[in-house]
Amino acid sequence: MSLQDDLTAVERSLDGLVQAVGKLETRIGGGLDIRRVRSDTDHLRESLALLRQGVAAGPPGRPDKAEDEMVPVSDTPYNSALWKDAEDEGLGAKDRHAP
Repeated sequence: MSLQDDLTAVERSLDGLVQAVGKLETRIGGGLDIRRVRSDTDHLRESLALLRQGVAAGPPGRPDKAEDEMVPVSDTPYNSALWKDAEDEGLGAKDRHAP
């Protein structure tokens, strides 16, 4: 089954859910609870539409970089002045200590 087939299957299921909620609404009336369910089905429909658009646009990525590109990290130590007055793992500065 392709991705488009899966999306279409979800859309059909959602259509069935909307119809079932409509039938339920006619039986029990339009109270707060049924309005919430109706709102949830509307949100699902919007989310599915956004998902379909996202799939059509293709996967997000950075065209300028390959996904498998390695980035070298130097083994030389950093300048210790960069860490002056910095807290150490949440324990506080040099003149303070954890409780």
